[in-house]
Amino acid sequence: MSSRHPALRLFLRRLQQRSILNEEEQAAILSIKGRQAEIEPHRDIIRPGELTDFSCLIVSGFAARFGQLDNGHRQITAIHIAGDMCDLYSLMLPKVEWALQALSARLAILKVAHRDLLDLVHAYPGIAEAFWRDCVADGSITSQWVVNIGRRDARMRTAHLFCEIGVRMERAGLGRRTAFPLSAVQTQLADALGMTPVHMNRIIRGLRRDNLLIIQGRDVQVPDWDRLAAAGSFDGGYLAMDESWRLS
Repeated sequence: MSSRHPALRLFLRRLQQRSILNEEEQAAILSIKGRQAEIEPHRDIIRPGELTDFSCLIVSGFAARFGQLDNGHRQITAIHIAGDMCDLYSLMLPKVEWALQALSARLAILKVAHRDLLDLVHAYPGIAEAFWRDCVADGSITSQWVVNIGRRDARMRTAHLFCEIGVRMERAGLGRRTAFPLSAVQTQLADALGMTPVHMNRIIRGLRRDNLLIIQGRDVQVPDWDRLAAAGSFDGGYLAMDESWRLS
């Protein structure tokens, strides 16, 4: 795969939301090489317990990180969008105890070899710090997901999730917080929010009825952002995209 893949620009944009990188470091990020792969909907990319020698950069579509019980039941613990290196920490822990799955539309990823990423961080300490900070931010988001499932009711947690995805899509330049694509079926949203599909359907119907969400196919519209944010008690500080994270 040639250098300067378009997904690398999205990845660089994500890193620069939290870190200051000089021109040489930016050029090094944009020169990362990888192998593009197309993943069918609902297919696993990495399975729990698998030993991996690459990290996955999302090129297009949506992926989910999940845990799985012995009976096959799954809990989605993160949703990843284009520009996310969704398993960057597998660089340090290559045997993963979670898994990655394509959501309901075709997913394109760039598989980046761990050895190439290690060469990069050894050559550029500033990039190593940016990767570390990105993983810390991912941990902050995961902590908020625990709060969402553990302490918010079903309506609040659903509104909160749609707010989060809207803000992340906007900051990535992939939509607006009030209008963005989301390739996930209600059963997958239920797995992310700790509900049954039937309950998930009821909550979505209620948010539609209250004119907080309009969902047409894979397109989401938010008629009144402030009302949806209030319904989800959403404060985006945990996304770590404010200026205080932009450290050299």
